[in-house]
Amino acid sequence: MHTIILKPGRETAVLRHHPWIFSGAIQKVMGDPQMGETVLVTDAKKQPIAVGAYSPHSQIRVRIWAFTPDATINQDFFLNRLRAAKLRRESLLHKNITAYRLVNSEADELPGITIDVYANYIVLQCLSAGAYFCRALLVSALQILLPEYTIFEKSEGSGLKKEGLTPVKTTHNGELPPELIRIQENELYFDVDITNGHKTGFYLDQRDNRQLVFRTSANKRVLNCCAYTGGFGIAALAGGAVDVTHIESSAKFADHIQAHVKLNHLDTHKNHVIVADVFEQLRIYVEQREQFDLIVLDPPKFADAKHQLITACRGYKDINRLAMKLLKPGGDLFTFSCSGAITPDLFSKVIADAAIDAKRQVFVQQRLWQAPDHTTNIFFPEGLYLKGLWCRVE
Repeated sequence: MHTIILKPGRETAVLRHHPWIFSGAIQKVMGDPQMGETVLVTDAKKQPIAVGAYSPHSQIRVRIWAFTPDATINQDFFLNRLRAAKLRRESLLHKNITAYRLVNSEADELPGITIDVYANYIVLQCLSAGAYFCRALLVSALQILLPEYTIFEKSEGSGLKKEGLTPVKTTHNGELPPELIRIQENELYFDVDITNGHKTGFYLDQRDNRQLVFRTSANKRVLNCCAYTGGFGIAALAGGAVDVTHIESSAKFADHIQAHVKLNHLDTHKNHVIVADVFEQLRIYVEQREQFDLIVLDPPKFADAKHQLITACRGYKDINRLAMKLLKPGGDLFTFSCSGAITPDLFSKVIADAAIDAKRQVFVQQRLWQAPDHTTNIFFPEGLYLKGLWCRVE
């Protein structure tokens, strides 16, 4: 096996079970490992400490598969990891949930691998060199664990370029998925496009937060920003909102919102969809002196890396400042950031800055996170990427 020898002292993070080894921590590469190949990791004294996948094009040069250096990365390895991930979720889900995350990459000890389940379809994303290299083993293990499911691979996104990989969209067994797959989420139903929709098709990580909006929307006028296919707004309508307006930049997804209102037998007269840039539309509402009782801000990722933090913070501050100006006194703001580079503390500071500029008093009702099937791991704090605040704005 090819060997990665770390610089003195750089083994500490590995011994604390952090799964990433950056290029600057490596003293020497023994052999000629190819992209995705399994390598042995040793400390500076050449004592074996782990095995991982080699990625020559990424700053994260090695992602750890196992912190036991004698581990063999084969079908049984993946089958055991998948079984453990499935077991962790059995107490988190119930019969009224038919879509969930089965594997949350590093947090489930499967770096670069995301697996979401939608009804009887599995959406697989291999987003690191090691995951890409081991796809055949991973797929065969999935077929053993969940033989009745169709496996659709959707490996795409900006992270692939950093790993030197090309996008993949294919089915590994069975036919290609239909245009829409119907899922149930508590009291609601959604038709999901796993082939061409965002991420794996639906933002499953917001499940619990949508349920919170459902419980707090009765008799309120609601604004759902960056609506995608309408999840938060549909939850608000089902929860008794008197009026819901969605802002979505894509006309295609705006059509999905209208379809979801009808699918859930909700009042179409209470539902309004505006196809527009969210920043521009919020500014228009401020000029028009519009007022809402509850606003949801769930924008796309503003920062992929730390060098984008300043620009991202400006964006989060601006969108929250505008929303606060539109809320009636005592209104509810559900605001989120899915940017992993934005820490919870930094996000809170940005919201405080927005409140000062908006000249509003803001009280945190509850801190919000990703749904628990999007597992976090105590050794991998980077896995806690979604953070949010439920605020009362006075």
